[in-house]
Amino acid sequence: MKFKVDENLPEEVIAELRAHKYDAMGVANQGLAGKDDSVIAMCVQGEARCLITLDLDFSDLRAYLPSDYHGIIVIRSKKQDKATVLALVKKFVPLLATESVARRLWIVEEDRIRIRGEME
Repeated sequence: MKFKVDENLPEEVIAELRAHKYDAMGVANQGLAGKDDSVIAMCVQGEARCLITLDLDFSDLRAYLPSDYHGIIVIRSKKQDKATVLALVKKFVPLLATESVARRLWIVEEDRIRIRGEME
């Protein structure tokens, strides 16, 4: 499974994914920092990567239909400090072994993970 980590997430997210043997790279590593959401969306589509982001725009099903992507994971948290974000990442990473992200939108919150898309 391949992931693209948005610039609004700490670098430790990439390290966490790699520690679980996933192919992960950051948006900033490709010089895409500050680029429009549409550019990021085209990039993840072209690379067949699941996007992980804090950007709630990617949870808009009208703009980013899950079936058009290899997965979108939006972390939705009241606090967006490094410790909170990493705790949420560690919450969903084990689920990747049993639950597909392909063509689906995952919204990861403190108390739940909502999954929308193909498998509904």
